[in-house]
Amino acid sequence: MCGRFVFFELKDFIRQLHQYELPFVEEQEIDFSANYNIAPDTDIVALLGDQSKYTLTLAHWGVIPHWAKAMPKVRPINARAETLAIKPYFRHMLHRTHCIIPASGFYEWKQTAQSKKQPYYLHRVDGKPMAFAGLWDIWKEDASAAPVVSCTIITTDANSEMKFVHDRMPVILEPEQWKEWLDASKPEAGKLLQPATDGALALSPVSTKVNNQKNSQHDCIVPYNESNEIGELFIVAFLVKYSSFMPSPLSSS
Repeated sequence: MCGRFVFFELKDFIRQLHQYELPFVEEQEIDFSANYNIAPDTDIVALLGDQSKYTLTLAHWGVIPHWAKAMPKVRPINARAETLAIKPYFRHMLHRTHCIIPASGFYEWKQTAQSKKQPYYLHRVDGKPMAFAGLWDIWKEDASAAPVVSCTIITTDANSEMKFVHDRMPVILEPEQWKEWLDASKPEAGKLLQPATDGALALSPVSTKVNNQKNSQHDCIVPYNESNEIGELFIVAFLVKYSSFMPSPLSSS
């Protein structure tokens, strides 16, 4: 699955769109800032495909089907590639509304003990932005309400690197596949929903601070060093224990 990801390379992604001849319009000015811990139910950057027209916009991560009469309690952030054609939530989008969701990398958690999980950060070996295959839709609560654009990330079986951590992974499209995927009218686009090529990804353990989505700075992706974390905990414990003995910065000598 894919439940958290990172994106800090919008300029590089736009440069690739021009390189691979994907002219797009911006539906709105994107207020972009780097986020190293993107969580579900937030607005994310997405390139929407609609009959050879491409729109770069923000979309709610957690898809809301257009036929929903009210805001559904379940808004899927992931969709399994194997069941897109049969799941009512997704089948109407499969041949109608494809999108790609740019990312710099993503997180996954590996079970290490009975109640403990170690987060890992995965990114492309070549350092370039990723593009997840996705589906999108537009929902309106009523005729007078503002439309809500939403999306979901498609997942598939894990490749060799990913299997070390989890048995599922997001579908990561190569740049030369972007245009083909965005054309939802082509049945053959489905063949692109495959695991990433073995050797394409690098992974490293990171701090459990990524478990809290409020932590969204660059240090989230720094490779985990247990000795550093122990040192940080020691400093915090020391300050808590001895803070009452420390002089106030405003006190005079």
